Amino acid sequence: MSAAAMPGLQQLAGALRITPGAPPPLGLMSTRQDWAARMGHGVPAARLPGLMGSLFNLCSQAHRLCSQLAIDAAAPGLLPPQERVAEQLRRETAMEHVRRIGLDWPRLLADGAARSAHAASALSALRHWPSPTQALPEPWPPLREWLQHTLLQMPAADWLAAWQAGGPDWLHTWSRRHTHHWMPALVAGARSSADGFAPLSPDHALRPHAEPPGLRMLGATLALKPQFALRPQWHGACAHTGPWTRLAGAADDTPLSPWALLGCRLAELSRLALDGGDAWLHWGGLSTGPNRGLAWVEMARGLLVHQVEVDPVSQRVLACRVVAPTEWNFHPQGEVARHVARLDPALPEAALARRVNLLVAAFDPCVPFAIEHRALPRAQAQEAGHA
Repeated sequence: MSAAAMPGLQQLAGALRITPGAPPPLGLMSTRQDWAARMGHGVPAARLPGLMGSLFNLCSQAHRLCSQLAIDAAAPGLLPPQERVAEQLRRETAMEHVRRIGLDWPRLLADGAARSAHAASALSALRHWPSPTQALPEPWPPLREWLQHTLLQMPAADWLAAWQAGGPDWLHTWSRRHTHHWMPALVAGARSSADGFAPLSPDHALRPHAEPPGLRMLGATLALKPQFALRPQWHGACAHTGPWTRLAGAADDTPLSPWALLGCRLAELSRLALDGGDAWLHWGGLSTGPNRGLAWVEMARGLLVHQVEVDPVSQRVLACRVVAPTEWNFHPQGEVARHVARLDPALPEAALARRVNLLVAAFDPCVPFAIEHRALPRAQAQEAGHA
């Protein structure tokens, strides 16, 4: 989202404050609030999915769908059965990837005059992309054509095969080969801001939905510790989630730098556009207690979890908990916070901003952010000045 501060939006959606060089938990502070628990309590269960879609409007369809699945797990038959869940999730995720790539990446990954030029190219591309809305019966061939000529400069299947074979090395080769096009040029330019960022640990990849015991443990924690929704941990540690932690790709846990995560997003968009893309994203629901259900969907930003408890008599919601990907990735002691802590606050302001912007583009929070520059100790500030 935009780094520009809108008071009304920040009060409702919350915001992130990022302080380069500050140790956890001081380097990353969030004002996100648990609006799902507050506003979901007491509402008719039939109204909850629409309410969740409104609260989390950037990924509204994914939240609406996850809420419906959670209600169905808590009170089977209360709502009409969901149809074509995999296809709904596929379309929503593809659309969100394109929106974030087209709207956020030019602003976050480019500098100066290049930013305006890339933003104009991205806006022109978005005007012509065949959005896979529910009204289009078969949007994927037009989307593949759009990807080839507008983003990838080659067929999506070929790009994905090269990524699977070469990973970050392929991303570097591709981005340097096509710098006359706005998307590869953006990715190539962002690589200069990636120096010093350590790869993500595969051990901290979030996959509690790999088996029912993990999901039941997650459900029990949510029921017993309401504050968990805003400060989640898994097995006593912070975890990261995104297109790189999908169950379908768990066999390939190659350590990836934040810059390489840009490639993960392009790769997933290609997968979703190809035949069989509806089988890539995992989703489901299960009962986690009397009249309590938990549901999960793999969506654009990572793993989304909803848990609800429904009064069977009044058919109203007794409890509603939502754990969104932003809370995992932007935990004050989590993956992004560790990268922020390693940034050198003595770097020029523009250089720090480029590095923070790369982290934001890679991990993609669903709220605005602002960079707060840390005051250097007097001696260190004098050294920086003399340098």
